[in-house]
Amino acid sequence: MNALAVKAYDLRQDVLDIIVGGGGGHIGGDMSSMEIMLTLYSRMRVDPRNPKDPDRDRFVLSKGHCVETLYAVLADKGFLDIGEVKARFSRFGSEYIGHPHNTLPGIEMNSGSLGHGLSVCVGMALAARMDHRPYRVYTLMGDGELAEGSIWEALMSAGHYRLDNLCAIVDRNHLQISGNTEDVMGHHDLHARFAAFDWHVIDVADGNDVDQLNAAFDEAERTKGKPTILIANTLKGKGSPLMENKASWHHHLPSAEEYEQIKADLAARKEALLRE
Repeated sequence: MNALAVKAYDLRQDVLDIIVGGGGGHIGGDMSSMEIMLTLYSRMRVDPRNPKDPDRDRFVLSKGHCVETLYAVLADKGFLDIGEVKARFSRFGSEYIGHPHNTLPGIEMNSGSLGHGLSVCVGMALAARMDHRPYRVYTLMGDGELAEGSIWEALMSAGHYRLDNLCAIVDRNHLQISGNTEDVMGHHDLHARFAAFDWHVIDVADGNDVDQLNAAFDEAERTKGKPTILIANTLKGKGSPLMENKASWHHHLPSAEEYEQIKADLAARKEALLRE
């Protein structure tokens, strides 16, 4: 049994509560990206007692609409209070809004307008090199987000400057708000495309598997002379058959009945892991 894999289902329940309490949220991508963010924050050099440490690792949620998972993970790390997040998410005047903003501890960059996170992370990684700082820089992008042209400019820049302190992750769940990613804007062979921009590419067969993610992040840290990108193959809406692999759950507010069904499914998945 992997403790992080079990915790992922507790945090999925937190995300469900945040969204239902706030009256909306991007639940499908939240659920697909949970293990990515949870695993990453179990490794990153960050400290809620010193959130502005100049040597801290940096993370930017480029797909900022999945902020509910980021809130849950940051609360688990001690940066935020999960009870406060649940009570105040999307309320008038609350700082816990539907996209990240850096007035909250642990959040490096405002995001939400897609396609910007990787570009900012290229700048952060260059700054680390210029300042002789040891920190690593990470960003999580959606696969639908890859249609943004700024992503490819940033990929080209990072490869050119050989930013081996930079690691990007693609939440490859194959769905976006308007349907299947290949129908909206085909990606074809992402591995070959990223490699052509001088990136070290790691295919994570199951991006919801903590062990596979940890192995990929280990490899990224060992890689020198190139930035690394993980293609993490995930399941949209992971955690309940009610949501899984359904584009309609990209942004969906569960009804009272759906809430109870998802809650029961999450508990059953957690119990199954505990029995392993």
